[in-house]
Amino acid sequence: MPILPIDSGRYGTKEMLAVFDDQKKIDYQLQIEGATALAQSEIGMIPKSAGANIFRTANSGKITAKRIKQLEAKSDHDTAALVEALSEKCQVSARPWVHYGLTSNDLVDTSNSLQIKDVLSIIEPKVARLGLILAKKATQYGDVPAVGRTHGQHASIISFGLKFANWAAEMAAHIERLEEVKKRILICKTLGVVGTGSLMGAKAVEIQKRVAKRLALYPAEVATQVIPRERYAEYIFHLALLGSTLEKIAIEIRNLQRTEIGEVAEHFKAGQMGSSAVPVKRNPIKSERISSLSKLLRSQMSTAFENIPLWHERDLSNSANERFTIPMCSILLDEMLETMIRIIDNLKINVEKITSNLQVTNGQIFAEFVLEALIKKGVPRFVAYRDVQRVAFSAHDQGMDYVDAVKNDQAISSKLSEEEIEKIFSPESHLGASPEIIANVNSLVQKACKKFI
Repeated sequence: MPILPIDSGRYGTKEMLAVFDDQKKIDYQLQIEGATALAQSEIGMIPKSAGANIFRTANSGKITAKRIKQLEAKSDHDTAALVEALSEKCQVSARPWVHYGLTSNDLVDTSNSLQIKDVLSIIEPKVARLGLILAKKATQYGDVPAVGRTHGQHASIISFGLKFANWAAEMAAHIERLEEVKKRILICKTLGVVGTGSLMGAKAVEIQKRVAKRLALYPAEVATQVIPRERYAEYIFHLALLGSTLEKIAIEIRNLQRTEIGEVAEHFKAGQMGSSAVPVKRNPIKSERISSLSKLLRSQMSTAFENIPLWHERDLSNSANERFTIPMCSILLDEMLETMIRIIDNLKINVEKITSNLQVTNGQIFAEFVLEALIKKGVPRFVAYRDVQRVAFSAHDQGMDYVDAVKNDQAISSKLSEEEIEKIFSPESHLGASPEIIANVNSLVQKACKKFI
């Protein structure tokens, strides 16, 4: 029986789940063993024949998770079991040099880095794809006036496309963050038991550089027996930050899909059921899933930060939970990205409803622009403010259209002509710098995503 939903296949793509497969983890660690032996042989620390044989054997695909589990049942030590399994397949003359100068966490931490490297290679193109889809939607709906809401209340006019532009720009920023953080989290560590290089002595730094280069990682500047757990905390933080942006988008979609607002709707496929009891319901379940998973993803930051302080050069208080946090955060974020891409790509946008919602307050959403027009006519701000507010409150109480109330009010109509008032109440007149902003965001996103297209 699976112990977590991610083990059941409900969440996570095949490509992401494969990164955390038992055999894949072993293969990562065998790569490290092989690369280290080869580096040691290149500088004469171990015989060249031994280094070559260990390298070939480690990458032969003949060392299986099944065999390692058999050995681990006896030794109760997973790394020792892997080293023993590798030794079994090596030539007799090479066996003394297997795992030479290394400690368990050289394999554990460096294989974590290899996993994270592969995770990012899966996640980043999806962030780019989502950014491009959002930028396209921003351009498509850039000239559609919509209600801008603050505190859940109608505030002013917004370009509907500006919503998507905001989200698209954040995807570009997330790509920048993930690229920048790689040098701090994709760390190769082969410095032995307490970070001194142990049996490899003064040549340990050179060996680590060579191993890091072969594995396309960054060599650790300094370490104890483990790389600093600040690195993993930062990794999980960036995943959670991206997840929170996805939830921000999901919450807006959920709100805009409310029956009373109805400006957008998730795709509802043929045969789909929104409710077991209410046949007519079309619930934003995919966006709600993102909100739900984002909470779980964010909660892992606490554990990652708790792992930073360890006893002396290391203890095991971080080890068990990292077998959950790193895979789970990676898999959950991948699931969230996949889901959000599908949501945005198939999002139904009701332009008619967007337009009609501008009139829900009977035109009071234009009050800001009436105020602006009066100020430009030379009316002191607070005099104009009180007149605009007085007329608005009175119109609301009487159920009157605000434009008519403005035209009928002597204090305002004496300053503004009927033609000027009509222009104020035209939504298309109030998109401001939206076209330029959206164009700039589109250029930004195209540039950020270029390498992933």
